[in-house]
Amino acid sequence: MHVTILTPETQLFEGEARAIVMPGLDGKFEVLDRHAPLISALTKGKIVLTDLKGEKHQFAIQNGFAEILKNEASILVRV
Repeated sequence: MHVTILTPETQLFEGEARAIVMPGLDGKFEVLDRHAPLISALTKGKIVLTDLKGEKHQFAIQNGFAEILKNEASILVRV
């Protein structure tokens, strides 16, 4: 899936990923390739993204929102 992670100031990540673990308001959740459409608020924690090579990328966030639609993840956060 194509992933874009943005803050108000900069772009943290843009590229392809096989999995993303995010801190939702009710706990952590994972989004995989071809996930069903979803909109979720995010809370303080870490986004852990696994790219197509299997490498993990971590981003500490304060809060934000994630939208998953048509195999694209748009994640807007404050760090």
